[in-house]
Amino acid sequence: MALALAQARDGAAAGEVPIGAVVLRDGKVIAAAHNQPRKLCDPTAHAEVLAIRAAAAALGQERLEGCDLWVTLEPCAMCAGAIAHARIARVYYAASDPKGGAVEHGPRVFDQPQCLHRPEVYGGMGEEPAAALLRGFFQDRR
Repeated sequence: MALALAQARDGAAAGEVPIGAVVLRDGKVIAAAHNQPRKLCDPTAHAEVLAIRAAAAALGQERLEGCDLWVTLEPCAMCAGAIAHARIARVYYAASDPKGGAVEHGPRVFDQPQCLHRPEVYGGMGEEPAAALLRGFFQDRR
């Protein structure tokens, strides 16, 4: 989670919402990213999606079976869908997101019968540092 938090800080420094994600396989970092929708002019450029894309490219395959995703905020519905399609084995997230999250909150994507792959999910992994980073980012902009 420390690397995902570092990615989130990099995103904040770039003016992006501070969310970071890291994909690991067998304990080795395959890819890391932070949110970049503003920089890339791409509403799908969430940290999870960018990390999944980079991991798939690094491994030369679209399925990331056996990979773990560490992310600083509960994934949204779009990211949860990408996680399922990529066949990520385990998702670890820091802060819950009652407003926009789609794993523990909202549509609970992985609990839907239409979801063809359900990763193991572990929430609350380093919640306070990630939540504090997000709170500070938005307070500075008010």
